[in-house]
Amino acid sequence: MSRVAEETSCVIPSCIKELPKVERLSKKVARKMGLSEDERDNLAIAVTEAVGNAIVHGNKKNPQKKVRLVFRMGKNSVAVSVTDEGPGFDPDKLGDPLDPQNLMKESGRGLFILKTLMDKVSFSFSPDGTTITFVLQKKGQKAR
Repeated sequence: MSRVAEETSCVIPSCIKELPKVERLSKKVARKMGLSEDERDNLAIAVTEAVGNAIVHGNKKNPQKKVRLVFRMGKNSVAVSVTDEGPGFDPDKLGDPLDPQNLMKESGRGLFILKTLMDKVSFSFSPDGTTITFVLQKKGQKAR
């Protein structure tokens, strides 16, 4: 495992109005890492999607519950962890957003978007909440 060069984190209440703050932090990290414009956009989309899911689905918009966001910046990649205080879910039981019966649904695309934009996506579940971790490699780098 490569050494982490730097870590940045924040904790927010479970309120949708916090998403612009999270997006700004994501863009700041992306600029610091020297990511391309596409990579910066992809990271911002993934981060806001993951945090939005944590707020809405994990913590049920309860402002007393927190969402923790951690960026771990390495030389060639950034790993992002988003942790909620919710009961968890089974990622294998989520519907396929490309299935014709799901195309018109207003939700259900968040994890699909993350898996499409990021190089690696994983989950961990505990009694205290759910953590989704995703990794974006700088162009020309392979995920490990």
